[in-house]
Amino acid sequence: MLHLAQNLKLGLWELTHAMSGSAEMNKAMSQMQQQMASMPPEQRKVMEDMLAKQGVKMGTGGPGGMSVKICMTREMIERNDMPTQDGNCKTTSQQRNGNTIKMAYTCTNPPSTGEGQYTIVSPEAYTTKVTMHTTAKGKPETMNMSGSGKWLGTDCGTIKPMRAPGAK
Repeated sequence: MLHLAQNLKLGLWELTHAMSGSAEMNKAMSQMQQQMASMPPEQRKVMEDMLAKQGVKMGTGGPGGMSVKICMTREMIERNDMPTQDGNCKTTSQQRNGNTIKMAYTCTNPPSTGEGQYTIVSPEAYTTKVTMHTTAKGKPETMNMSGSGKWLGTDCGTIKPMRAPGAK
């Protein structure tokens, strides 16, 4: 069985995502971006620097957009992990057809489930579409995310590899 991660290079990856959901969720994401934009420059820089140390940049790609840098190690590739910023999610099923992988997952924080599709463009790039089902304020909520991953190089710099759930 072929796995997607075996076709991806190890090293530093940048994942760019745009999220959308209900009108209420879209409004909350927009408000969060407005709050960041309206902070005094020094405070905004502190917040952006703190996020940047974790490889996160907000507001890329429009409303609900963000980019995250991830370090993919040889061990992660051997385990067939996909580049993801979320260490509390676990893949529950995965099927490959050509250069496309369909997968389902479950997460613990926040409790959610979802399904996604990754399409390998090359060992240095892929596109993704993900749907996540969760509960917000007692109501079922569905979020849609589209994005892409691109390989930046073999040196992860200050970005530390994520640990898999349950890893020691």
